Amino acid sequence: MKTLKKIFIIIAIIIIIIIFGGYLLINRISKSSIPDYNEEITLKCVSDEVTIYRDSLAIPHIIAKNERDLYIATGYLLAQDRLWQMDLLRRVTQGRLSEIFGDDMVEVDLMMRALQITEKSKIVLDSCDENIKQALKSFSCGINEYITEHKKNLPFEFKILGYEPELWQPINSVNLIGYLAWDLTCGLDEELILYKAKSKVDSALFQMLIPKTNSQKYSTFPDFKISDKTIDACLYSINVYKKIDNLGVKVFNASNNWAVAGKKTYSGKPLLANDMHLGIFIPGIWYQIHQIVEGKINVTGVLLPGAPFVISGHNDSIAWGMTNVMEDNVDLYLETINNDTTKYLLNGQWHDLKIQNEQIKSKSGKIFNKKLYFTHRGPIISMLKKIDTAFISMRWVGNDYSNEVRSAYLINKANNWNDFKCAMKTFSATSQNVIYADVNGNIGLYCCAGIPLRKAGGIAILPGNTDQYDWQGYVPFEKLPHSYNPPCGYLLSANSLTAPMDYPYYISTWYYPPVRYNRIKELIENTEKHNVESFKKIQTDFKSLLPDYFLPSILNVLNNNLDKLDETEKQSFELLNKWNKIYSADRPEPLIFEKLFLKLFENTVKDELGDEITTAILNDRSFTMNIMLNMFADTSSKWFDNITTANNSEHFSDQTINAFKSIIAELKEKEGNDVLKWMWGKYHLMTLSHPLGKVKILDMLFRMSRGPFPLPGSYSTVCPYSYSLNKPFEVNNGASQRHIYDLSNWDNSVSVIPTGISGIPSSKYYCNQTLLYLTQNYHSDIFNNNDIKNKAKYIMKLKPKIK
Repeated sequence: MKTLKKIFIIIAIIIIIIIFGGYLLINRISKSSIPDYNEEITLKCVSDEVTIYRDSLAIPHIIAKNERDLYIATGYLLAQDRLWQMDLLRRVTQGRLSEIFGDDMVEVDLMMRALQITEKSKIVLDSCDENIKQALKSFSCGINEYITEHKKNLPFEFKILGYEPELWQPINSVNLIGYLAWDLTCGLDEELILYKAKSKVDSALFQMLIPKTNSQKYSTFPDFKISDKTIDACLYSINVYKKIDNLGVKVFNASNNWAVAGKKTYSGKPLLANDMHLGIFIPGIWYQIHQIVEGKINVTGVLLPGAPFVISGHNDSIAWGMTNVMEDNVDLYLETINNDTTKYLLNGQWHDLKIQNEQIKSKSGKIFNKKLYFTHRGPIISMLKKIDTAFISMRWVGNDYSNEVRSAYLINKANNWNDFKCAMKTFSATSQNVIYADVNGNIGLYCCAGIPLRKAGGIAILPGNTDQYDWQGYVPFEKLPHSYNPPCGYLLSANSLTAPMDYPYYISTWYYPPVRYNRIKELIENTEKHNVESFKKIQTDFKSLLPDYFLPSILNVLNNNLDKLDETEKQSFELLNKWNKIYSADRPEPLIFEKLFLKLFENTVKDELGDEITTAILNDRSFTMNIMLNMFADTSSKWFDNITTANNSEHFSDQTINAFKSIIAELKEKEGNDVLKWMWGKYHLMTLSHPLGKVKILDMLFRMSRGPFPLPGSYSTVCPYSYSLNKPFEVNNGASQRHIYDLSNWDNSVSVIPTGISGIPSSKYYCNQTLLYLTQNYHSDIFNNNDIKNKAKYIMKLKPKIK
């Protein structure tokens, strides 16, 4: 027994040693790349001393004596805090994810290469003036000094995935333009889904699937039929890109911005707010920063890791913020290809296809040899899945010249409306409604987008054997929708209709319903005078106007059929009837409504369209909402008849009662009969996920993800916590930052991001703003030099190396 006991003791000691050793190893790996923000560092590339003050949240305020050193420091700090995220973004734009993630990303890489982002970036970089080129070179130099000096201390993601980052090049920063432009593309999925749906229903029902946001009618040119197999191939080729959504690099899904003039503020000066909506991941997509070169630049806000200029923010003179235009900036063409797939037919003549050989290396060691095919319009996307029965090419705004790098560089230094317009003239591929305010009291809003001039098209698959439907250029910048100092004293945008119906150019069909827009407008108008506090209330508002479009009809049906409802159903009805439309986490009404909305949509369309098309529509919240708005506008529509019940003819009231009873029965089974305990926040949950957090053991060891957190709001509230309608109610999208700028005193300005400045999980600045964000609070945006210095928690010096 004694011998056996000794053996057990020895084994236990060995296990403890292994566990302790493993803990030390994991601890060393996770903490090895945490920077010392108080360091004094000597760099080869800086020419003069640079001082970086970090506040209590570790947000850096860089004070440099020249622009070259400013951007070197910016690159160095970004590498300190977000190096792996930057490398990930770079690999997305280059189509090189397979090298670190394996074979599963090969098709994603091929699609990204088909977009030819790097080819455009070379043209953009060549066109930039020397100041911008120098800024990009300096930024790259700062990153590369960090990489070179810290090869043994890289972030843990590099160690886990087993590779080292390459040196940064200026073109890597420019590539982010193409990435942003593709991420903002609207209409591709919807047009292909509509094409499939057209064969399922008659023309009257089909028209109800098209959003009524413009006068553009769906059309298919000319009399040709494309097989479902080809449409599926195109959808597949486009949707393979969505695999990168889980990597936490999705930008600009939706957004809010607004500004009020001095006549509507207590201070007599404008206020401006912006919150850009995107996927909620860790690390967050934005990096907060303040850049100063005395007498030349003083700008603060957020930038995209991998680029040196502030995207949304303010300087001494102006403030600006962005929302997605939701522009339809892509068209599809059915091409005629010859037998050996080397030529395509255009205007009666055969033209050579551009054939590009691509070699994709995988982490598995395999090398995949692929081919891409291009017409003068763009890539043939149907061939990415080896469909050779029909060939569909894609024309996309992102392949044409734009220069968002120039725009960002110039807007960081702009002093007035004219400077702002000059800067934004080249901001076209990334299609944003940009809100503006200045210290002289002016406010403005400009639609900065490359809007194609089309002879026909928009919602269509077009014939490729003629140039009749080719784009004829773009709407001139001066003719893009804009407003400056309107009499009402305020401006706003929230992804809804960009221009009046009589605007002569087609912009889009795929706008969000105006529920956020109208709620913001209502809150602005209902307050006589605004300040930062009133703007906070707007930005964190959880009342939705979406139920107003649907509940009256639903409640009317239920009220007329109370005798068919049991006690729990009647109680649920009463709650909805008295609901204030505020999406509180601890209330049952949002849960009942959201489940009812989804169930009613599915019950109405699935019998006609089938599971596949219904699921595809539900992938797009805006598409789904617009269809429901059309259907509720005509509750006598045949859509409400269930075609699978041949002997019955159902109506809106039947579908409503059936859907209501179904979701109440489901909730009773899961939550019990006490309706007041059915809490929205129990279902509506957000987890902040790291791209590698899908591997549970890694997530457990390195504590990469945070949550889940119960949340109020929804996709229709001004403060958005959105979810995929195919995965209710897992929050995956929301405000990626909240900024409120007070132009009477910049130091009154406030902001917050969902995560923190650091991308290193073991850093105390990894998710240090999460609690502020989730409780609808903010932190001060320090701007004046004295406060920056007096309130600094860390001071870092970058000094030139003595030669």
